[in-house]
Amino acid sequence: MTAVRTRREPPLFRRVRVAGVDARSPRLLRVTLAGPELEGFDLGLPAASVRLLVPPTDQLTDGSPTGAVLLPVWNGNEFLYADGSRPAIRTLTPVRFDGDALELDVEIVLHGAGPLSTWAAAAEPGAHVAVAGTGRGYTVDPDVLDVVLAGDESALPAIGVLLAALPAAASVRVLVEVADPAARIDLPPHPGRTERWIVADPAVPPGGALVAAVEAEELGPDVRVWAAGEAAAVWRIRKHLFDGLGLPRSHAVVRGYWKVGRGGDADDA
Repeated sequence: MTAVRTRREPPLFRRVRVAGVDARSPRLLRVTLAGPELEGFDLGLPAASVRLLVPPTDQLTDGSPTGAVLLPVWNGNEFLYADGSRPAIRTLTPVRFDGDALELDVEIVLHGAGPLSTWAAAAEPGAHVAVAGTGRGYTVDPDVLDVVLAGDESALPAIGVLLAALPAAASVRVLVEVADPAARIDLPPHPGRTERWIVADPAVPPGGALVAAVEAEELGPDVRVWAAGEAAAVWRIRKHLFDGLGLPRSHAVVRGYWKVGRGGDADDA
């Protein structure tokens, strides 16, 4: 008999409501979530993650007068609804938490068809949703002087959080690949920041322009690199940093946020 694989149970979901929606660009929405179940929420380290439970299109609820979203149950390996169906769960970066107002901000890329993008585009104040977290974030070295932040549109929320957390004395190079020039946003100020926005070539697989931009940078032995985006692209960045340049593993964090052709979340690259 094959043993059933079990995994450590993730943080439980907290029922919340949409308190506000703000368009940061035609392709990026900031959604404010609020509710008493956010009491005790921990924002975690910069560029941490939360899981958003995207409500089904038929808006399954728990049958209560408030119509709170129905929560799936952890079965030792994954979250499932009572009927065995798998919920749509997407991983996002928490960008702000107000412990007094019990409000949590997340940002969502509008990329066309897909459960999260479709839900976000139609989200209005009062809509029910659920959130869980936080997951691991990035430990900032207070003495670092040379940093590269690289990512595609999915990484913009985390890049913004990291910019606000990095030491003022650091030189910070920001490299961002966008699918459309309209995706460019104002990033948090940082005295040592330079930024380069690269519009992707539709003929090149997503992330290809970002890989080329990272490879073109002169990276010294003391640089710290944080990179995230499409899984195949960041795998190539990882190979360049560790195998090509010999950068110590402790000097770079490289994460796959999504994968071409895959509806769910990519594993960390």
